[in-house]
Amino acid sequence: MNSPLEAAAAPAIRYDPLDPDTLTSPYALYARLREQTPVFWHEQLASWVLTRYRDCRDVLRDHGLFARDRRRVGEDVPEFRQSVQSLDPPAQTSLRGLFINSLRAQDLDGIGRRARRQIADIFDRMSGRAEFNWMAEVAAPVSLTLTAELLGVEEPELGPYVQISDALARRMDYGLLPSVIETGDQARKKFNALVDSWFETNDRPGTLHDVRKNAAKARVPEHYIRNTTSVTFNASFGTVYATAGNVALTLLQHPEALEQLRDERLLDTGVDELIRFDGPAQGTSRVATRRTTIGDTVIEPGQTVLTLMAAANRDPEQFPRPDELVLDRSPNPHLGFGWGPHACLGTIFGQLAVKQLVIGLLDAAAPLRPAGAPVRRRTATVRSLDTLPVTFRQ
Repeated sequence: MNSPLEAAAAPAIRYDPLDPDTLTSPYALYARLREQTPVFWHEQLASWVLTRYRDCRDVLRDHGLFARDRRRVGEDVPEFRQSVQSLDPPAQTSLRGLFINSLRAQDLDGIGRRARRQIADIFDRMSGRAEFNWMAEVAAPVSLTLTAELLGVEEPELGPYVQISDALARRMDYGLLPSVIETGDQARKKFNALVDSWFETNDRPGTLHDVRKNAAKARVPEHYIRNTTSVTFNASFGTVYATAGNVALTLLQHPEALEQLRDERLLDTGVDELIRFDGPAQGTSRVATRRTTIGDTVIEPGQTVLTLMAAANRDPEQFPRPDELVLDRSPNPHLGFGWGPHACLGTIFGQLAVKQLVIGLLDAAAPLRPAGAPVRRRTATVRSLDTLPVTFRQ
């Protein structure tokens, strides 16, 4: 059986999530980790890291053994900070159900049609440009409008909100880069003030309106709703923003895949496959509530376990031809939106956004082309681009 001390002493492949080569493409490294050291101790992250699909899935769905709520292992976390992201069942169940039911009750078809018009308008404005940044001109405005409409809140000003979201995404990597903490905390204060303003003035139709209307019946306290609204808005924007960039780059690198997606029968499975192939979520952590083993590795109570979902999504034991885009892959139980009681609340919404972007590219008057080298954002938890220079000019 391996322990952290033994793992630290054993030879291991160096895993630095912020290494430039890893940021460019982590998948060859993930394959070596899966094959040679599928469970390993990462000293800087102070956690066990998992790379195999079955290990990651089992941890994510076993909330009894692997907790998100760190109060269950004795840590002091204030109650007023709790949200759907930090609570575990059964405390989480009513809150999660309230938000999921409200999200599913929204006019997703209407939101999709309006997103398609927005995308078409952006493409029309960009059609004559020799070069434009896909992330700034397409990914950011589409993600923000979709998220605000779905939740039923006033759309924030684009530039300032993108800065807030970027700082919050970088803040998640504080274990690797402590210098991001201060900027991230300042961004959190600005975002909290924005969320507070929605609760003071919001009377728009949408998810938040429905959640607040049904909260008393579901016996969900106000601070859970406020915190979960914050989590949902920022996670939805960040996920769609990052996915829009990853998907666009994948389709630029695999133009034959975009042509195949003209077959409407492939759209739904193709969207799922694009997310599996290069999704935004790289990993998420849990804490062991009691002593257990993963393979031959002993996990002690209170130790953190990091599931590398992006590595799991390329595991050949689960996905035949894992490094290929298989647009009709079915079933496709990827972990791109998580798994279990903490899976992404807005999975359907994320799929809708990617589908509309794909349709927009198919309907564009001219094919999208690369106009320069893409630049990856230096974040480990969320895989995203900073810039993606493109053009519709031929």
